[in-house]
Amino acid sequence: MTDGGDGPRSTYRHGDLRGALLAAGVDMAREGGPDAVVLREATRRAGVSPNAAYRHFADREALLHAVSDVCLGLVADRLEAEVAARTSHEALGAGADDERIRARVELSAVGYGYVAFAREQPGLFRAAFTVPDDLAKAQDPAKAGATGLTPFQIVGRALDRLVEAGVMPAERRPGAEFVAWATVHGLGMLVIDGPLRGLDDQMVDYATDRVLEMVDRGLATA
Repeated sequence: MTDGGDGPRSTYRHGDLRGALLAAGVDMAREGGPDAVVLREATRRAGVSPNAAYRHFADREALLHAVSDVCLGLVADRLEAEVAARTSHEALGAGADDERIRARVELSAVGYGYVAFAREQPGLFRAAFTVPDDLAKAQDPAKAGATGLTPFQIVGRALDRLVEAGVMPAERRPGAEFVAWATVHGLGMLVIDGPLRGLDDQMVDYATDRVLEMVDRGLATA
């Protein structure tokens, strides 16, 4: 996975039926969210009989779980892309050599990337989080992006760097990812499915700025 909008290709090749079915499932999620993921439709798009799918996916839920994993990987890729863009030497300018500035920008970039993915790919965003998982599964390599990290781990990495840079006291680090993650996830859901969905882009950007400022102030020493 290399960017926030693509997944596995849907063209079926002999010996890769699972991949073709999964790609079809991701396409359906992109078009209509998790409710649109239907195993029979995946087989139709892959050009095979419905019975051919059961060797790879026992039922719709199995396909949806796999689609969710792919979508989480795409979220991770979007976060990494945002971090790379916002922490580049060109983007940071005079602050490029200041580890405190870089660490704070990295955490905010994760938040911006998270909300941006929800806005850009609402179907994939909904599908990513439609499967009930526990915290251990949030770190499953199957849910990772191209860098090998899951969205949860990317949030954790940014918080660790805040501590390393002296921005956040070490005693505030335990559990900080829950605060940061819940905050940006909540905003993303409000924007695509809640009362904020009617806001124009400028107002959503403003709300995102304010939310991330509050997260930063709550975690930082100064």
